[in-house]
Amino acid sequence: MDTLEHETLRTFRQKAYATSGLQADALFEIIDAVLTAPGIESPAHLSLAPSFQRKWGSVYDALNTGTIDLTALERLVADYPLDTETDWYAIDTSVWPRCDAETSPERGYYHHHSRHSNGQPIVAGWNYSWLVQVPHRCSSWTAPLRVRRMKPGENANQVAAEQIRSFLQQRGHRGTPPIITFDSGYDPVQLGVALEGEDVSLLVRLRSGRCFYADPSEQPTTGRPRRHGAKFVCDDPTTWSEPTDQWTTIDKRYGSVRVQAWSGFHAVPHNHEKRGTRQARPIVRGTLIRVEVERLPKPTKQPEPLWLWWWGQSHQSWKRSGVSMLPVSRLNTCIASSNRYSSGRRPRSALPKRQIGGPGS
Repeated sequence: MDTLEHETLRTFRQKAYATSGLQADALFEIIDAVLTAPGIESPAHLSLAPSFQRKWGSVYDALNTGTIDLTALERLVADYPLDTETDWYAIDTSVWPRCDAETSPERGYYHHHSRHSNGQPIVAGWNYSWLVQVPHRCSSWTAPLRVRRMKPGENANQVAAEQIRSFLQQRGHRGTPPIITFDSGYDPVQLGVALEGEDVSLLVRLRSGRCFYADPSEQPTTGRPRRHGAKFVCDDPTTWSEPTDQWTTIDKRYGSVRVQAWSGFHAVPHNHEKRGTRQARPIVRGTLIRVEVERLPKPTKQPEPLWLWWWGQSHQSWKRSGVSMLPVSRLNTCIASSNRYSSGRRPRSALPKRQIGGPGS
């Protein structure tokens, strides 16, 4: 680490310390212990870390009575963005299993990819929504900007929209709108309705069986006007129309890459605010993107086409979104931090170019 990076890190730590109120010293030592401890089995084990200079009772005192100005901390983290060519961000959820903590408040039942309960991939725990900045190229590091624990029954799309609006208000206008990516668990229609009028572009991964509709080409002379035209089924090529745009390139990792786009399509929403009323369903038009590659970096299986949904104020940047191959996958290192801590595994200890560590929640 050179002198400039050392001074930048030191300044960041000083400003981060200033965001703490009560129990500031103990809270900051807990953060250092979380980042350096080889394994975390319980809060008391943090007191054994070399960076924690206090007794084990101080850990619980700080967690129970300590205070942090969350708004100031979020503003501080946003002031140290990654040095990237494009403003790429991603949102996803991460479950912290708390199966044995029956007295923990606001536990919910969520899907988990590795832990099972009674033979089902469902665990009781807390679900966290993360908003992070991702680098331009594939990397195991991400920069967390927002994190919030979701209550059971909360709509993940509405929570994500709330985090995006808060970030955009703090970020301000900086030329091109940011691109925010989502996995297939999010609904592009709900996101588009919630973020209408915001200067942001969305890229949502789609299931291969999703259906969309074009605008009607003609209207009946009598009766109710049509709202939906030709049907477009992602996994049925017979329903596809001619692409409005397409693009090909050669990538070192993926070989031949072919990107096709169909603009002006919309989905028929089922979960919306006007459900149960006689009012018309909202229509959110966007661009369907199909990415097809020749090979995968690790040839463990045959590559399948990737379907994406592009929505935003600017529709001329879809090519840039397709080439980057869905950076939502780069969230794995960041959102798995809660699982690492709960299982006693240590996260990567390599020092990034910027300070991205901090308390989870």
